[in-house]
Amino acid sequence: MDFNLPDTNGIDLLRQIRPLHPRLPVIIITAFAEIGRTVEAIKAGAYDYIAKPFNHDDLIQVIQGALAQRELAQRPNQISAPPQLPTDAQLRILMGPSHWVGDLIQAVEQVARSDFNVLAMGETGTGKELIAQAIHYYSRRAEGPFIPVDCGAIPETLFESELFGHEKGAFTGAVARQPGKFQQADGGTLFLDEIANMPLPCQAKLLRAIQEKTFYPVGSQRPVKVNVRLVAACNAELEMAAAHGEFRADLFFRLNEFTIRTPSLRQRREDILYLADRFRELTNAELEKQVQGFSDPALELLLRFDWPGNVRQLRNTVRQAVLLADTRINLEHLNIRHHQYEPAMADTLNHAAAGTSDPTVHLSLREIVHRQTVAIERDVLRRTLRETGGNKAKAARLLKIDYKTIHCKLKEYGIPAHGGCDPDVNHAK
Repeated sequence: MDFNLPDTNGIDLLRQIRPLHPRLPVIIITAFAEIGRTVEAIKAGAYDYIAKPFNHDDLIQVIQGALAQRELAQRPNQISAPPQLPTDAQLRILMGPSHWVGDLIQAVEQVARSDFNVLAMGETGTGKELIAQAIHYYSRRAEGPFIPVDCGAIPETLFESELFGHEKGAFTGAVARQPGKFQQADGGTLFLDEIANMPLPCQAKLLRAIQEKTFYPVGSQRPVKVNVRLVAACNAELEMAAAHGEFRADLFFRLNEFTIRTPSLRQRREDILYLADRFRELTNAELEKQVQGFSDPALELLLRFDWPGNVRQLRNTVRQAVLLADTRINLEHLNIRHHQYEPAMADTLNHAAAGTSDPTVHLSLREIVHRQTVAIERDVLRRTLRETGGNKAKAARLLKIDYKTIHCKLKEYGIPAHGGCDPDVNHAK
């Protein structure tokens, strides 16, 4: 329903609807996408809060997510079940209702039925393993095994044995024949997480195994033939690593038959409150508590925080908050600090130069540049909207970007449609 109604507003009407129909998903539509109003709507029980004008496909995806959440609420015994992903609705339950998740589902559906090797790229904690599982469960290999391998946790000397197995007596401590992960994944999917950590000598053997679909276990002269689909994940830019000789370029191209990029949580802020509430419910069930929700300041902080650790950090933050809270999660229960989001470029550089312990100093150069780019984009969008009196079409023309891009940017950064100017000027457009 719309926010502006003839004799009331959508949030007041929602408060009347909620006691009568507690499980009815309500999506509020408004011309003014402000953080404060969004918090008020979510607190009143809205599933989501969408700014006009909106893309119809995005609205359909939000509706699908709302229906999936209602289905989950009607079957609470499934809330803590192991994640199985045969349908897009279940993937939405795990990741959220945003159009970003819809784009991920579309990419998964496109590639899953093929035997393409897939490279999942994204920051740590953005759900790359969930995407790998979804590719497997959507594929014709769904009845076969899904074998994950954390390449960052295997000692370099054991890499070859871990992947390809070994024969008895192949090396000191090899007291019995042991099949490797490739053989365990035969007929299914092998997920290689953090593949940039794989040593160069092992990369050559992996490349040969991919090309020939055969390999030799350590200490064996007999080849083993397998039928395995590979999904690899990395939080670094493998193409750049390959260009610098830090990763085999030929292996990169073999793995990169299809690329899926998982967006950061700060890119898909519309998923934050949904995920926070889901983690609250899960932790309530785990701890046998009845923490009912979040205070307004806590909701606003969740929405504004930059989440450098992405969904994993949000999950840990909410879990700890539920542990500490009695009936409601307040600011003091959230183990994040206000100053940790939107760091100023000058402050970051000054801290780095002074050698202080500011948390942003320990970020990578890429992450620091990304954060400052986001801050600059946000500032430019706000100033341009003020100059155009909130006319997004005119702002898009001035910035030489299309209308859909500016709409998505405003939603991503939580910028009011009027850019912070007097809302009444919007009527002039």
